[in-house]
Amino acid sequence: MANSIGKRILLGFSAVVVVLVALGVYALGQVGAVRDTTDAIVGRDIAMARLLDDLANKSRELGMLRRDAVIAYLSKSGQGGRPEDILPAWTRTAGDIENLLGDLTRSADSYRTSSRLPERAAIWKQLSDAGNESAGLFRELRPRAEGLFALITANDMAGVEARSAELNGRQATFIKSVANVRNVLDQSVIAGQRSITDLYDRTRLSIGLTLAACVILALLVTYIISRAVVRPLESVMAFAERVGGGDLTGRLEVRGSDEIERLARALNGMVVGLTDLARTNRAATADMTAAAAEIRASAQQQAASVEEQFAAVQETAATVDEITHSGAQIGARAAEVIATAQNTAQTSRSGLRATTDSAKAMDAIREQAEAVAGNIVSLSEKTQTIGEIITTVNDISERTHLLALNAAIEAAAAGESGRSFAVVASEMKLLADQAKGATAQVRTILSEIQRGINTSVMLTEEAVKRTTVGKARIDTAQRTIEETSARAEESVHTFQQIVASTNQQQLGIEQVMGALQNIRQASQQTAAGTREVETASANLTELAQTMTTLSERYRY
Repeated sequence: MANSIGKRILLGFSAVVVVLVALGVYALGQVGAVRDTTDAIVGRDIAMARLLDDLANKSRELGMLRRDAVIAYLSKSGQGGRPEDILPAWTRTAGDIENLLGDLTRSADSYRTSSRLPERAAIWKQLSDAGNESAGLFRELRPRAEGLFALITANDMAGVEARSAELNGRQATFIKSVANVRNVLDQSVIAGQRSITDLYDRTRLSIGLTLAACVILALLVTYIISRAVVRPLESVMAFAERVGGGDLTGRLEVRGSDEIERLARALNGMVVGLTDLARTNRAATADMTAAAAEIRASAQQQAASVEEQFAAVQETAATVDEITHSGAQIGARAAEVIATAQNTAQTSRSGLRATTDSAKAMDAIREQAEAVAGNIVSLSEKTQTIGEIITTVNDISERTHLLALNAAIEAAAAGESGRSFAVVASEMKLLADQAKGATAQVRTILSEIQRGINTSVMLTEEAVKRTTVGKARIDTAQRTIEETSARAEESVHTFQQIVASTNQQQLGIEQVMGALQNIRQASQQTAAGTREVETASANLTELAQTMTTLSERYRY
């Protein structure tokens, strides 16, 4: 048996988990068996039903083909029919029926040998016997039917009529046997449904019994855990409550070595320690009361001397504070001078940056002006090209005008037939006049553009010259501002050295003031400490009385 309560609980729950897992595996197995059995029963019944449906359809088709052949033969003498055309279809159908009967018996024998249920195996045996019976009837029916076709070929009408009547009876017997096989299959379906129901009931019963066993095991584990853990814990809690009430006379009984027994052993040791503590506490309380009285008297004497020392330190601190205030005013004035000098230097640096930016801007303006001049020169060259094009267009318009004049003369000479050509010549003359006028306007506009371009070139050159002059002036101003900024920086350094000396003096005064402050704070802390000691001694006296009361609470 395990000594640890944790191991006991783990063992109990492990058993429950194992049972639950086993139950789940068993239930899954039973459900799988039900499913497999159901699939097998339903699949076999459906396959056999389809086979029987095909067999019944082929049997009816075979009888219809035979009757059609007889009817065709009997009507042949009057209407000239061809019953021999039906023979190939009848032969194929007969072959299909033989194959279906063979499949029927083979499937029934296979299902009988692999069936899990005895009742289903017996039914499959009946189905195989019925199928064999139907196969025997068909083997008797087929040669008789083939003989009928031989009689038809021999044109034996009397034999055909006699054989046809006989085959009708045999056909009915064969179809009845097929129907009997279907009845046996219906019994198999009913037996399968009963088997599935029985298997489901058995599975549900077995799962229910296993679940009940699991519940009983869980209750048993709960009882064992309650007996091994809860009851010992209740006794330990009762003992702890008695100890909390001040009863140190009892002890717990220790029998084993599990967690609760170790807790009981620890509680017994704690009670022993509390008993010793209570005895020691009563003895120490009286000594503490006497010592608290002596400490209180000493603290009162020390408080009086500390108050005298604190008054002297206050007077010295007031004098040093006045010296510190004067030094602070000197430092403030020096700081203002440094701030003014720094502002001057900052202004100089700002002016220097501004002149530098202005110089860069003047260079950019000069470069842009030179680029504009280049663009204007290129534009002037393009206007000259346009002028040449306009000259060419003007020449074309003059030639067109001359051509139109000649066309008009030719049209006038042609008389009435040249009237339409005269209109065209007039339009060409008008178009030539318009083109000539347009070229004159464009030439005027180009002249104005050329004058504007020349003016722009002159202005751009003037702007470049002025930009160069402005750049030189800005360079001069930049050098002047650099000299001013350097002198301002020197002034700032000089004032900073003066302020550093003043700050060192002020620092020394502040150190003296800090030392006085520390002495004053130490005096205040000492006075507060003496008051706290006095209060602590009073509290110590009260604590001794309280401890006496608490120690009297325990019984041992």
